[in-house]
Amino acid sequence: MVRPRSFDETAVLDAAAAEFRVHGYADTSTEQLCEAAGMRRSSLYNAFTSKDELFVQALRRYVATTGERQEAVLTDERLNGAARLNGLLLDLIIGEEREAAREGHAAGCMIVATRMSPDVAEQDARVKSLLDHALRQQMSLVTQAVRVGQLDGSINPDLPTEDAARAIVALISGLRVLAQAGASPDELRRTAEVTLRAGFSSAAWEGSV
Repeated sequence: MVRPRSFDETAVLDAAAAEFRVHGYADTSTEQLCEAAGMRRSSLYNAFTSKDELFVQALRRYVATTGERQEAVLTDERLNGAARLNGLLLDLIIGEEREAAREGHAAGCMIVATRMSPDVAEQDARVKSLLDHALRQQMSLVTQAVRVGQLDGSINPDLPTEDAARAIVALISGLRVLAQAGASPDELRRTAEVTLRAGFSSAAWEGSV
């Protein structure tokens, strides 16, 4: 008879992702993972086989949960297109950085950190597949929000829609890196606001920031 697991797998994956997103794969030790998950090394390896397997499962969970949060903001029909992008950047992304700063570190991003370590994806095709899925999903959601804004007048209609979406996706990654480099949440917010106003301005934009 198989004994039931005595831990919450979702909580363990979230705890592991919280470590990986800040420190990256290589600089996250097994000891850190055990402490974060509240598990002994033997229990952790019995459950997930290896650090590599835990990383893949944590990344899968991270991609799913971050995608859900971003989708909720970017498809909110109560908001115009510009307000959706503001909600993504100023409230969700920088909100995470502000919360993490209170604990003395940057929020980090498991996707960005893994992209910056291409050898991790090269060693496991599942990692590359998850990263590619995350990018496709994010691009699709942001493109949709930009298109909504161009139709409702809150975003410059002359911008190439997909290029504008790529600029937003690049800005998200850039904000994460700046935070890791020591930029404060207020500095990140000003950077995002300047970028949005300069690149996406329309008559309706000012009221949405």
